[in-house]
Amino acid sequence: MSALLEVRDLTQRFGGLVANADVSIDVRSGEILGLIGPNGAGKSTLFNAVAGVRRPTQGRIAFEGRDVTDLGAPERCALGIARTFQVVKSFETMSVVENVMVGAFQRTSHAREARERARTVLEFTGLAARENAMANELTPPEKRRLEVARALATEPKLLLLDEAMTGLTPAEARQGVELVRAIRERGVTIVMVEHVMEIVMPLVDRAVVLDLGRVIAEGKPADIVRDERVITAYLGERHRARDA
Repeated sequence: MSALLEVRDLTQRFGGLVANADVSIDVRSGEILGLIGPNGAGKSTLFNAVAGVRRPTQGRIAFEGRDVTDLGAPERCALGIARTFQVVKSFETMSVVENVMVGAFQRTSHAREARERARTVLEFTGLAARENAMANELTPPEKRRLEVARALATEPKLLLLDEAMTGLTPAEARQGVELVRAIRERGVTIVMVEHVMEIVMPLVDRAVVLDLGRVIAEGKPADIVRDERVITAYLGERHRARDA
């Protein structure tokens, strides 16, 4: 598979704090890549850099072979990069379908077409029955789906999912996994940050592990969970004992 996204030598500093340090990763077209690591490892900072929310201090980001380092979030969204947020950012005083139309307007300026696209996405994400509900009436799991739906309405080639399974029950998480797989089947490449290893490892094709802003391991899930650096930095001794 060819690289859809290339990140090279990316460093992000906030004053004296280095949130990402010389990060280089490739995201292959059509894959699901897991981005894991302890709190404060720099995962969301890397997402912000890829999505164009914040320009990196140094380094280069290329999407489909094009250097997008200096492009802002709207321009990158137009090229096909969409993201969700760990803290859900719905428009509370708008209806569910109107929330998704915000994403659809990235591809059309016509309200009727945007509404039709939004309804199609709501059907796909299992929120069609809540179309006319206000966003502030949704349950937390429904709000997470709404966040995904709005991102999908932009018709992305690359979808960045920031802890989309957080706070879900096991049954809700299983539905979330099914949705992620269905999104990939539609041809969307996915990078996901997720803390629940039981969810992310069976789902992803590859994983990249960050610690203190640096990549410490990259590879197939079965190899990652046995990597001594990953066990020490993130998984802990209980994982080593369970795996023995």
